Amino acid sequence: MKKFITLLTTAAAMMLAGCSDDSSQSDVIKLVAAHNQTNISNPYQIGMLKLKEVADQSGLFDVEVHAGTIGTNENELVEKLVLGGADMVLVSPGFMTSSGIDEVDLFSLLYLFDNYQHWEKVVDGEVGTKMANIIHQKSGEKYRVAAYWTAGVRHWYGKQAVNSFADLEGLKIRTQTSGVVSQYWQDIGAVPTSVAWAELYQALSSNVVDAAENAYPYFIPMEHHKTDNGKFISETGHDYTTRLLLVRNSVWENFTDEQRVEFEKAVKAATQAERQALYNEESNYKQQAINDGAVVNSLNRTPFIEKAVTIQNEWAKEHNMTDIVATIRAAK
Repeated sequence: MKKFITLLTTAAAMMLAGCSDDSSQSDVIKLVAAHNQTNISNPYQIGMLKLKEVADQSGLFDVEVHAGTIGTNENELVEKLVLGGADMVLVSPGFMTSSGIDEVDLFSLLYLFDNYQHWEKVVDGEVGTKMANIIHQKSGEKYRVAAYWTAGVRHWYGKQAVNSFADLEGLKIRTQTSGVVSQYWQDIGAVPTSVAWAELYQALSSNVVDAAENAYPYFIPMEHHKTDNGKFISETGHDYTTRLLLVRNSVWENFTDEQRVEFEKAVKAATQAERQALYNEESNYKQQAINDGAVVNSLNRTPFIEKAVTIQNEWAKEHNMTDIVATIRAAK
């Protein structure tokens, strides 16, 4: 009898332990995080994997990272975010202007930032907070900005070097075909042309476009510089890019205080990892381009900057953001 009671007690303890394990497992929040780049050595992926590492270590989260596997189109990623197919996505400001959040075009203004230190000071400071609040409100509180990441500093690359506006006249450049970016290239003589990123190598090879613009860590791995229409790289440095790490608002609001602290810790670590990976890769990929036979030139950027300032002023006045643009300039 005594042995039977002992067995019952042991079984009960095991059942309780099992229930406890199930309960702790149910407290783990699964998060699906996605970006649109299929290159798994991309800084986006490095950042996302750091997010997973730090978040998972807390024991509170189980992060699943998707590198282009649930969508390579940003509109598609945001749709999944809103509908619940993803919990976090990384996107550029461009998609938001088509959804009515015109203020986010602030980050698309060319020559707005002098260098990465200037950019970080702005996005991690008062301006970044204000923009995050605007995005949250104008999205109908569907999502919020968890952090600002970067896709590098963008340069012109094409079939010939650029040293002046005259060198751009009539050339078809793959870039945004609407908004302030398109306006800038049109105003200085180029012809903005829409080409999907995955199709750009072929478009450069077959003269569909004469040029494109992007950062070294993005167009060099795609071997755009090996095409006749991509071998001349002119370091215009026209855009220190901003990318938005978004989290669905309902996910954020359901976090406990402890979960929120650990989530923010993971986001901070991921943001540092993504930025540093990008910074490290720029010089490496530039050297690779030169080794592969690309021709890199620097240029007098002053006329290009002056034209951009005119567009910045017009845009800021139209969108009642003159004070914010002034704050950014003062942070240089």
